[in-house]
Formats: sequence, structure tokens, C-alpha cells
Amino acid sequence: MITYSIGLKNKFRGITVREGMLFEGPAGWAEWSPFLDYDDATCVSWLRAAREAADDGWPAPIRDAIPVNCTVPAIGPEKAAEIVRASGCGTAKVKVAEPGQTLKDDLARVEAVRDAIGGGRVRIDANGAWSVDEALRCLKELKRFDLEYVEQPCATVEELATVRRRTDVLVAADESIRRAEDPLLVRELDAADIAVLKVQPIGGVRACLEIAERIGLPVVVSSALETSIGIAAGVALAAALPELPYACGLATVSMFTQEVVAEPLLPVDGYLPVQRLQPDPVLLDAARADESRTAVWEERMERVRSAG
Repeated sequence: MITYSIGLKNKFRGITVREGMLFEGPAGWAEWSPFLDYDDATCVSWLRAAREAADDGWPAPIRDAIPVNCTVPAIGPEKAAEIVRASGCGTAKVKVAEPGQTLKDDLARVEAVRDAIGGGRVRIDANGAWSVDEALRCLKELKRFDLEYVEQPCATVEELATVRRRTDVLVAADESIRRAEDPLLVRELDAADIAVLKVQPIGGVRACLEIAERIGLPVVVSSALETSIGIAAGVALAAALPELPYACGLATVSMFTQEVVAEPLLPVDGYLPVQRLQPDPVLLDAARADESRTAVWEERMERVRSAG
């Protein structure tokens, strides 16, 4: 097992360095990279996904390329527009409601993205930060940019259901599925129009396919800010879904300052190829974490194995 430590070009989820572990099994390379603030019990599903990738492989794909969106962090409008133009993607997801940001900041960022992408699609992600009243007030202002949907405007499923009934902007559920004791509650309460699924947090490609079938909503596959090794699992899920009506949030390796594979999973004309990857030895060695961080992750792995 190899622990990596890679810088981020912009702060994301409050971090500037991404860490995780990579290892190889009979089926290929896998990534295990739960965020450091997650407890051991939460990390069990992430390990289950990595074991699937390494030991079992993934279901056969039914498509060979996946449409993706670019992701715009909570940055200024000029940098936001630069990210969109450089990505070549026809869809952009914009982070809003971030700590230290105001609605005025969000409006300026989304407006810049809309101008940069022209007739493309713009979606926003609030990561559950708004109350119902805040969500409705902010969406009233933001929907003039012709939003494709809003992802996780509020924290709870019940709040999502209320917002969905009171706005004409489509609602996507992310945390309300992957962090929920009952991910199907979103369907039971008619709380979302779209399901956002992430392979590592949910426990693997097959676990995601099962939820997708049972929840009965259009699916957007999204990353958990992984290297190309981990992104390949998300691509495998998107490639195996019966239908894929929306671009997926898998074009995130451009947020890293370096990579571990020779040909990173970067979009070309808004698409990612479906393929297995393996690290480049030189690049992997350059991304290797120091001994102290490696020890932290090895100890964490042992705890999570015991918890699982």
C-alpha cells in the first residue's frame, strides 16, 4: 500500500492537501481516500469500494465515454470563468453557500460561469448549507442564470422535500443519500428529482447500481476528490448505468497540483474515457507521503478494517 499526499490548486472542503492510499489487487489498482474528518465507521464503506476495485473489478460497461461537468470552487468570478473556459466542458457545477461567502459572491461567480459557458448547463451545489428559507431566497435570485439543478440545498431530506415543493428549480440529493441510514427516504418523501451517487462513500460500483435501481431517479455520478485511480471507479459506475441523462461530476483531477498516472483522467471535449488505470512509478513516488503521514494512514486502515 502506498500513501499519497497531493496539493490542491484551490482550497476545497476546507483543505489544501489531499491524502489517501493506493493499492493493487488481482483486478487492478484501487484507491482508499476517506477525508480525515470522517470517523472510522463512516470509512468502512470507502474501504469496501476499494476492495471491490482491487479484488473483484467492475461490471461490464455499456458506454465507452462519460459526459462530465467542470467543478468551480468558491473562488472569484474571473478565476471561475477561467476554469470553465479551460475545461472544454459543456456543463459546470458551481459551489455556493461556502463559509465566508455571501449571496452576492455566489451571484457574481455563477454569473461569470454562465457567461463563460454560454448556452451550456450550469448547476450549483450548496452542500446542505442553507435553511429552507435561505434556499428559497437564494434560488429566487440564482435561477435567473437558467440553473440545471441545485444539489443538496439543505441538510435534511425533509428540508429537501419542502424546498422541492416550493421552487421550480430541480433538486438533486447527495449527502441525503450517501450519509443517510435510509438512502431510499429521498424517494419516499419525493425530496429530489436527481440522485447524486459517489462510489467510495456508498461502498462500491455494485452498491451504487443497487441504490440507483431502487431509488428510481436519474443519476449523476460524482467524485469524492480522488486521483485518477479513484475517478476510474466513478467512470465505471457511470459506464454501467442503464441511462445517463446528465453529465457527471468526475472531472476533478484538474484540481490537483500533480497526479499519479501518466495520462490523468482529464476531459476531452467534455468526456472522460472508460478505462482501468495504473500508477506511473515515477509519478507515484513523487506523490508519496512522508513517513509520519504514512504511519497515520496505516494505523487508520487497521482501525477501519477492525470496524468493518
